Amino acid sequence: MRLLLIRHGDPDYEHDGLTPVGEREAALLVSRMAGETVTEFFVSTMGRARATARPALEALGRTAEECDWLREFSIPVRRPDRNGEYSSVPWDWLPADWLQDPRLLDPVRWRENEVLAAEHIGEEYDRVVEAFDALLQAHGYRRSGLYYAAERPNTETLAFFCHFGLSCVLLSHLMNCSPMVLWQGLCMAPSSVTTVYTEERRPGIAAFRTAAVGDISHLYARQVPPSFAARFCECYGDGTRID
Repeated sequence: MRLLLIRHGDPDYEHDGLTPVGEREAALLVSRMAGETVTEFFVSTMGRARATARPALEALGRTAEECDWLREFSIPVRRPDRNGEYSSVPWDWLPADWLQDPRLLDPVRWRENEVLAAEHIGEEYDRVVEAFDALLQAHGYRRSGLYYAAERPNTETLAFFCHFGLSCVLLSHLMNCSPMVLWQGLCMAPSSVTTVYTEERRPGIAAFRTAAVGDISHLYARQVPPSFAARFCECYGDGTRID
């Protein structure tokens, strides 16, 4: 099995849609998706994900199942450096703050962090991955402890139009690691594609391996630079986003 996690195009967060740049990115994504043999499409119920999926689905004459659990993982938390004020997402902390707590690096104990526990982030994480596992089981792969039982091994491709934070939740579940590590350590540019495959090295036992994270070759093919809505500045004070 292959999974394609597709981040929405450059976002207009205020209106939950795409900027003109994001609309162009979604249009350029069509050629990439046209070259894929996708078994089923799934899309977040949020506007920016649906707007990204629309051009490809229309061009291919396909439809996507809308899934509420694919919505962005945007649960506000009281970020340590903001004197008790809420931050819009649970992962946007300054490195000097979150790296003070080794539990956030642990695949199990990350849930114990007081900031995350106060907003029941672990429970929401479980809700999302349980829905994800139910879908995988319907397609032949049943979660069994830390790996998957390949009950109906296959080479199907499932494509998900969704979000950065949500994609990291899914990847952390597949990789059995803390989502905080991926939220802080990976970058997925708008309209990028992350590709994950199953590997069945013993009969009936499958694990997932990520082959590409944040691929934007469909932009590079047209000499279109990636949007900056995935990163912070390389050097402090260079005029790009630093908070």
